[in-house]
Amino acid sequence: MRNSLKVAKWEIKRNMTNKSFIISLLSTPVIFLAFFFIPMLFNKSDSGDNANVDVYVYDELGVWNELQKVVDELGLSNWTLIKAETGEVEMQSDLLDMEQSVYLAMTEKALEQGQVKMYMTDDMDEHFPFEATILEEPLRQLQMDRLGLTDAQKKAVAKHISIVAVDSEVLETEEIAMDEADPLKRMIPGAFAGIILFSIVMTGMMIFQSASQEKKEKVAEIILSSLTPTELMQGKIIGYFVLGITQVVVWLVVAIPAVVWRFDFPLLEYLLVPELFLLLFIAFAGYLLFAAIFVGIGATVEDMTATSNFQGIVIMLPFLPVILIGPILADPSGLIAQIGSFIPITAPAVLLVRLSILDEWPWMEIGIAVAVLVFSIWLFMKLAGKIFNMGIMMYGKNATPKEIWKSMWA
Repeated sequence: MRNSLKVAKWEIKRNMTNKSFIISLLSTPVIFLAFFFIPMLFNKSDSGDNANVDVYVYDELGVWNELQKVVDELGLSNWTLIKAETGEVEMQSDLLDMEQSVYLAMTEKALEQGQVKMYMTDDMDEHFPFEATILEEPLRQLQMDRLGLTDAQKKAVAKHISIVAVDSEVLETEEIAMDEADPLKRMIPGAFAGIILFSIVMTGMMIFQSASQEKKEKVAEIILSSLTPTELMQGKIIGYFVLGITQVVVWLVVAIPAVVWRFDFPLLEYLLVPELFLLLFIAFAGYLLFAAIFVGIGATVEDMTATSNFQGIVIMLPFLPVILIGPILADPSGLIAQIGSFIPITAPAVLLVRLSILDEWPWMEIGIAVAVLVFSIWLFMKLAGKIFNMGIMMYGKNATPKEIWKSMWA
């Protein structure tokens, strides 16, 4: 293990000083921020969302103070409430010469009919009517006041009633029901683990190129004079794991504050939950599984430009679960989802998707799937070691599938 750590340290140092790796490490957050903020700038300039709006109110009902209070409480600083002295006909004519203006006719007739007419200038944003619905509450209160309703009756009228089907077997406590009602508590940790899995697996694919390059340049002969092929393989897997985690940490340091600031969303509250540890374990296990495959097959390739179709298929293995994504999303507890959880190649991605969707985790299936995954990692590491031993010392040609198969069971 000591020699393996030396190899890992060498791989980390070599890549950390590589210009292409550094550019990739730093440019990805910059590109993310560009895609994140540039559309926001265009939206602000092209739409009238944050433009100042003059809201003229013809207040025949005496609700001006209540309207002003609602606007202030919601922090609509771009709204300017103005008392209108002219009626609907005159105001419609005046609006033709105005910009970013709205006229609300709050009359007795409007209250009786339950419909307040709103006139807007042509340059107003099409979504403004939805924003203006905040002014409906004072009008509802006025209606109830005129009906002479008591406070208890007002609360009863204002309270929304809905019919919801409840499974008595699932419903245990009110707290559990509230947790299950929020899908983000499952989806955000699952998505986070999925991002980590994808990121470190993509970095792990560099092992394939590293082993092939060292073999082509005869560097492997020098390295193997002081350690065993197995130690070299293990060192590469550990080194690229650290590189992958480094990339993920740098990206998240930029992404998480940007998301929290832009959406005012308690991301860490959803993210830092006990279930995250299991999801991260599955993600890391997925990396070890694919890394063993990549490093073993990479040692059998003499020239990346002459890679056979067989090696090309190996590179596509992490993306195999995409084939099953439709049936899994349609029925995360179905037969296809269960089978995908027990196949080593598809298990990491399928498990992360299923656990992000399911309201109640199938712990028996999770236990079996994790056990199969751990055993598969041990088996693939062992087989990859044999392939690596054979392939790293083979020069002049790519290993054939037949030669790889023989070395696995030698």
